[in-house]
Amino acid sequence: MEGKEEDVKLGANKFSERQPIGTSAQTDKDYKEPPPAPLFEPGELKSWSFWRAGIAEFVATFLFLYITVLTVMGVSRAPNKCASVGIQGIAWAFGGMIFALVYSTAGISGLNGLICVVLSG
Repeated sequence: MEGKEEDVKLGANKFSERQPIGTSAQTDKDYKEPPPAPLFEPGELKSWSFWRAGIAEFVATFLFLYITVLTVMGVSRAPNKCASVGIQGIAWAFGGMIFALVYSTAGISGLNGLICVVLSG
């Protein structure tokens, strides 16, 4: 029992009261933080991969909106709700387009999945 009390006293006296507690107390880092990266570099405008990703984003977003908006318009213009795909069909159109477009453009541009999730969510 006496050994535990010694450990507590040692731990309590290890840091002075003026030393900050928490994340600001970590002054001896074992790594070096990299400098902040710029948001946009003008040299990117000359690379083909930048334009390829932009074209893929445009085509994927266009197809996503085109198919899903047409599905919603088809449901709203149907003379009879039984003659249309209904709410479940709209959900399947949105989910199917997200799946197909992310699957087909993920290797070109990784941002497409995020855009589709934000648009559908």
